[in-house]
Amino acid sequence: MAKTRTIYQIMESQTTMEGAGVRLRRAFGQDHPKLDPFLLLDDFGSENPDDYMSGFPWHPHRGIETITYILHGEVKHEDILGNAGVIGQGDVQWMTAGSGIIHQEMPEKTNGLMAGFQLWANLPSSNKMMHPRYQEVKQSEIPTVQIGDKISVKVICGEVEGIKGPVQDIVTEPEYLDVTMQPNAVFKHPIKDDHNSFAYVIEGEGFFDDKKKKKVVKHHLVVLEDGDEIQISTSASKLRLLLISGKPIKESVAWSGPIVMNTQEELRVAFEEYKNGIFTKHD
Repeated sequence: MAKTRTIYQIMESQTTMEGAGVRLRRAFGQDHPKLDPFLLLDDFGSENPDDYMSGFPWHPHRGIETITYILHGEVKHEDILGNAGVIGQGDVQWMTAGSGIIHQEMPEKTNGLMAGFQLWANLPSSNKMMHPRYQEVKQSEIPTVQIGDKISVKVICGEVEGIKGPVQDIVTEPEYLDVTMQPNAVFKHPIKDDHNSFAYVIEGEGFFDDKKKKKVVKHHLVVLEDGDEIQISTSASKLRLLLISGKPIKESVAWSGPIVMNTQEELRVAFEEYKNGIFTKHD
């Protein structure tokens, strides 16, 4: 018999500034055993160019993966190895920084709505110095699974109703779903019982356990307890959410800014290499 996950904690995302002055909402940004392997989720969305035009100029990453999902607008990315591209509405970039990337992410549009998410996923010690790579996925490549007439799920990574998402071969076996539910709907979805899971409400409101004890609204994160199934339901309102899960790493975390390693010594070496111009490891 399936064990339905219950709510461990509900957190409201907090307004903050990142990059060169980008105003966003941070759903979480800390090493948390219930969120492992995930470290950070930022929600950026504004119609005011002053909130996003400064972007994220050149900066390093090591030891993590950054997952950028664009809802509105366009972002140009480029790195010092010569990789470059633009991700737009509905597109995803899954970047494995591994041993080290120095890159920038800058908005392409100068007015109107810019919105999306950036998620950071940790890498285990055995993969922290792996070769960097990109998995760039266009909206047209992301399948949408329709469940009845009230639920649709964009499968970025993972599997729903036998349909697999285009992002594959990720170390922590993550699942990344964009779920839209109409009023008076129930969505049941299996989640591996040894994986951690959370949901983030993009629009509307809904219930995240089978007892319907607590209604969760926009800009709130739901950290889930253990179990092998989640049940999400709506009443009078529509609901759109991100549903994300992954296999916890259960290792020590040494984290400073854009670099996440296992020890303070590894962090020191990383920043020293960055300072000395020998940060990236490539052929």
